[in-house]
Amino acid sequence: MTKHSVPITVFARTTAAPAHTFRVIVPIDLSQVFKPWGPFPGVAEVREQTGAWERPGLSRQTWFTDGSRADERLTEVVDGHGFAYELSGFTNVLAKLVSGVRGEWSFLPDGTGTSIRWTYDFRPLPGRRWIVAGPFKPLWTRYMRAALARMVTVVEATPGAIMKE
Repeated sequence: MTKHSVPITVFARTTAAPAHTFRVIVPIDLSQVFKPWGPFPGVAEVREQTGAWERPGLSRQTWFTDGSRADERLTEVVDGHGFAYELSGFTNVLAKLVSGVRGEWSFLPDGTGTSIRWTYDFRPLPGRRWIVAGPFKPLWTRYMRAALARMVTVVEATPGAIMKE
């Protein structure tokens, strides 16, 4: 994060163990959890993925339900604990607002389950920070919360979830 970036962080909790939560969320089917909401499209599909989404350096294209797309590159993976990625090359309205986004996830033990932390760190283009930090931010926060809630549902419904007593 830089002094000019605009971070947006959401949290959730699941009853599943951190390792299971990590194993489900890292390769999750984006079209299953990113649904259209408000002004934002959902994810239609992922194309040109260069391998199993599990190690730094892999890339893919995320295509949205409005026909736009973005390039994604996995930059960090700490097995069972977290991962990070960069988004760039937007062909939708974000191309006019940001040069890119860094996404970061962490999965921490939390009593009988896992605390999930997800941050999108937007890098606004010159003169656009006020839009991203102002009217855009609360809308994107709601979009992220909805997607994260769907991810928690998938995590808890996926076989192998070891629930702690």
